[in-house]
Parts: sequence; structure tokens; C-alpha cells
Amino acid sequence: MTMSGHPDSSSEQRRIPGVTYRTEYRTRHVPHTINGVTKLLKQEYTVEVPVPPRDWDQTIINGVTTVAMAFTLVSVTWSAVSGGNLLARTASEYIAYPSAVAADLLWLCCQALEWVNRYDPERAWLPRRIGYGALVLAMAVITVHGALLDELAAGLAGATVTLAAKGLWVVVLRHHARPLPELTRLWLRENESEATARLALAGQLRALARVEAEAALFAPPQPQTIEARPTADVDEMSGLDVRTVQSAVRAAATAMPDATLDSIIVQLAAAGIVADEDTVRTILDTGTDTQDSSSQPPVQPIAPPSHSISESVRTALAAGITDPDKVLSYTRGLHGQQVREDTVARIIRRIAKAS
Repeated sequence: MTMSGHPDSSSEQRRIPGVTYRTEYRTRHVPHTINGVTKLLKQEYTVEVPVPPRDWDQTIINGVTTVAMAFTLVSVTWSAVSGGNLLARTASEYIAYPSAVAADLLWLCCQALEWVNRYDPERAWLPRRIGYGALVLAMAVITVHGALLDELAAGLAGATVTLAAKGLWVVVLRHHARPLPELTRLWLRENESEATARLALAGQLRALARVEAEAALFAPPQPQTIEARPTADVDEMSGLDVRTVQSAVRAAATAMPDATLDSIIVQLAAAGIVADEDTVRTILDTGTDTQDSSSQPPVQPIAPPSHSISESVRTALAAGITDPDKVLSYTRGLHGQQVREDTVARIIRRIAKAS
């Protein structure tokens, strides 16, 4: 719908002599008021857009490419008929005819790789040479087939069609090839090597993480044990000193203030400390150690021998703890207050960079 009186309306556009225009349909929102209520309504309108002049250079290139594709289709068809008839003398037709186009497909694939590397002549060198060899093989098959049928001229004509198709593609490729300067090519190759190295490293790290997860899943649990002291109570489930279990529970709760009881139990299990839900809830609700704990020096939770600081930091990050201070608190709860803050920060940066 054309809206009269609107500056975008086609009725008021001025046409330039000698310029071709095309009509385009567009939409706009216009205000419309009834009884004092204004609404923005969608309205369709037309506009005359100048058509740019035809790019004859691109038209010619497209035409040449179309002819090259037609030559390729004829070449592949001829190779399939000639080579298939030749190979069918010694093999089944279901195998002979698909195999007959192998040479043509080979030089076409090499031609495609040469196109991909059109900016780097060094990489395009090998596909180009293999493509020429495959072309000779395809022409030889067609010529031999014609000679066996006492139609050598027909065989040479079919080989010429294949040569023409290949030659036309070479001309088209040379037209589009734009070799880069030596320093620019070296710069691109260096950056490509670095990106490839990062990609390969990321894949290997993912594989390593998967192997570690599987090993942790199937490895037997290693409960933490310490030497029993006559003045200390021993937790029946974990076999640890009661104050050790209490300190570990409170350290996990401090590092993860929003964690559920199940999350705290999982973190304790990662440190080799076994505790049930009732025990964790009782310790958190009590808020203090046993009655005589004030007169005894606090017992620091001990991480398993195989549990390094890096593994403790990785466990905290995997549990969703992202605050560096909370990660530090959790790590110190397992390894003691001697764990340095800069060490934990460095491990966090290394894990983030690797991921």
C-alpha cells in the first residue's frame, strides 16, 4: 500500500534519467490517533530503488565457470563410460563403472585443494602436481579404451575433452589466485601454527580430564586415618579424630556458604573424610566443638597424601566456588593455614587459562 504525501512514497521520488529502478515493498510504523488514543500501526509502502549497472566482468567470469563445470560433467561421464567398459572385462559392472571415475575425481579434488591454497603457492604445489598426474591417467584410460575398440580417434577425442576441462579449470584458478607477499605469508603461517597448537592442547586437556574423571570414578576410596589418641574421641564412620571432622565440616561450610548438606558431604569425601548427613547437620547446628575443645589446640584437617593443593583448588572450582577468598579458605581447611594466598591465585589462573 502506497501512502500519498509521505516522503518515502514512490509517487514523490524523483527518477534520474537513464537509471533503472526496481520496486521494493517495505514496512514502517506510523502513528494513528482515534478518540485521543494513539497507536503505532504497521503499514506497507513501496519505494523505487536504483539498480546498479551490470558487472560485465563478473558476468563473464560466471559464464566461464559455468562452461568449465559443463566440460567437467562431460569429462566425468565419458571417463565413466570408457573406463567402466574397459574394467568390466575383468570385474563386475557394479565395481567397474564407479571405479572408472577415480582418476577424474582425483584431479578434481586436487584442483579444489589448489583453489583453497590459492594465496599460498608453496602449499598449492603438491595438489597441482598430483592433479596433473591424475589427468594423464584419466586420458590414458580413455585412449586405451578407444584403441581396444579400433576407434583410436574417438579415444583421443574423449581424452581431449578431459584435457580441455582440466585446462579451463587451471585458467579459472590462475585468474583468482592472488599470491601473498613472503612476509605476509610467513606471518599468517606463524599465527596459524599457534592457533593450531592451542586447539590441539585444548583437545588433549579435555582427554586428560576425561581420563582423570574415569580414574576417580572407578578408583577405590582411600579413607583418611590418623593415629588415635587416648584423650580424643574417634568418629565411628570416618575413623578420624572428632575435632578433625568438625573442623573440616566448618571449613567446607565457610568456603561454600550457600552449599547444601549433600555438597558438603561430597567435598569431604573428596578429601577422604566420610560423614553422613546427620553428623554434618549436628556439627553445623552446634556451632562449637566439643566441650573440652577450648582447652585443646585445634586439629587441622589433613588432606590425603595424593591430594595436592592444585587438586584441592580444582575440586573447589568444579564445585562452583569462584571467589578466590573462598577457594583459599577451602584449601587451607584441607592443607593448613600455611597455604599461601599467591599460590592459590596462581593455580586458579593456570586452571582458567587451560580451560
